[in-house]
Amino acid sequence: MTRIIALDAMGGDHGVSVTVDAALKVIKEQKDVRLLLVGDQSLLSSELSRHGASLGEHLGIVHASQVVGMDESPKLALKNKKDSSMRVALNLVKEGSAHACVSAGNTGALMATSRFVLKMLPGIDRPAIITTLPNSSGHSHMLDLGANIDSTAKQLFQFAVMGSTLASAVDNIERPTIGLLNIGEEDIKGSEYIKEAARLLEQSELNYYGFVEGDDIYKGTVDVIVCDGFVGNVALKTTEGLARFIVNVLKEELFGSFRGKLAAMIGKVALKSFGNRIDPGRYNGATFVGLQGIVIKSHGSAKTDSFATAIRVAIKEVDKNVPERISKEIETLLVERRAV
Repeated sequence: MTRIIALDAMGGDHGVSVTVDAALKVIKEQKDVRLLLVGDQSLLSSELSRHGASLGEHLGIVHASQVVGMDESPKLALKNKKDSSMRVALNLVKEGSAHACVSAGNTGALMATSRFVLKMLPGIDRPAIITTLPNSSGHSHMLDLGANIDSTAKQLFQFAVMGSTLASAVDNIERPTIGLLNIGEEDIKGSEYIKEAARLLEQSELNYYGFVEGDDIYKGTVDVIVCDGFVGNVALKTTEGLARFIVNVLKEELFGSFRGKLAAMIGKVALKSFGNRIDPGRYNGATFVGLQGIVIKSHGSAKTDSFATAIRVAIKEVDKNVPERISKEIETLLVERRAV
């Protein structure tokens, strides 16, 4: 099967200079894939010419006359930008002309438009944002990362189902372990909705580990970490800021003196490996789970390699039929709960 991915080619801080370059990179390495560049046809054609590339079996252009700004109101974008590259790309998924959409554009607008165009899966109240984070034993999946500022116990349970299903599909884990992010591991700690979510998970067939704390994110204690969007977004942004801080401090220490430069030369291989492990670009591509379609959100500041990673995430989720798996898992668990 040829996997068809619609790319919001105008979105993000760098626009077509990154999205086109990333698309060309992916079609060189992937078989049975067709990427649709959605945006201003003249700009996209010009960018392809600059690369000496042309349209063909693996690459196409779908014209869109509008662009959603990175700081634009989601409500206004939904109302006034019906021919934006973002909206047109999502329409291609809804129509069945594409299997997934990838965008580095305005997160709020992408979420609002995705929900309006694609609708929710049956049994899911709200979509959630999930991404992969590195840890000492490999990586884990964390959600929600900002789609929902606050969430009920029932919604946290739904997040756990979606996170577990996605982790099982993309990582080939039969029963991923699930942890609820809390201020302590003890049962008496946390808010009432966190405690109620724990009770729902304990009563389910999911592989619930229990409460986990912030430091468990990078220990690799569980495969899936569940929290509301406020907590998850703060944790994610703190992680990204800390990674940049560590890299900057290392650069200052290693290249600020002769001894530092000597140490850098000696430890060149180890330093490169360290940089690769904490590079956010390697984990670029957050999924909007809970929708009747695959939508991947790239960092707005993503460069070519990072945006290409997001495209690969979309291809993998198409191969694994993630929305269909989530829908079936939700239905199974709802039947089990009704039978209790």
